[in-house]
Amino acid sequence: MMNTEKLDLTEEWDKTFPQSEKVNHKKVTFVNRYGITLAADMYTPKNVDGKLAAIAVCGPFGAVKEQASGLYAQEMAERGFLTIAFDPSFTGESGGTPRFMASPDINTEDYQAAVDFLSVQENVDAEKIGIIGICGFGGMALNAAAIDTRIKATVISTMYDMPRIGAKG
Repeated sequence: MMNTEKLDLTEEWDKTFPQSEKVNHKKVTFVNRYGITLAADMYTPKNVDGKLAAIAVCGPFGAVKEQASGLYAQEMAERGFLTIAFDPSFTGESGGTPRFMASPDINTEDYQAAVDFLSVQENVDAEKIGIIGICGFGGMALNAAAIDTRIKATVISTMYDMPRIGAKG
């Protein structure tokens, strides 16, 4: 049995962008296959019933969910998607040591763990899950999309493929 890391999550609004009145926000956690507990902000459109298409958002490299990925996630929730913006392993409120490092394998798995989490939510259509990778984490999003058939849509906004740069320079 895997020990789950206890995270110290901030409950107040601590984002670099204003909170939307059109969506509900809450903190969530989930564990990846490496046993690292990830922290995420979940954004759900208000006054919507039934199963929703869902999106997991991560990036830019070195950033946290309180910045760009959270803004993207909140905007997509305003447009009717259930979204999560997550801190990758070793970063922000997520677990993992050493801190402030990247691992293409582990960070690719972070996207898959986010899909795992979304796929079991009662208000998510598991056949309609997508991912968004911003900047440096766009490459990890491509890795995840290439190996995980549950991911039905992938959007990246990046100028380079970080795993490729790490592997080949």
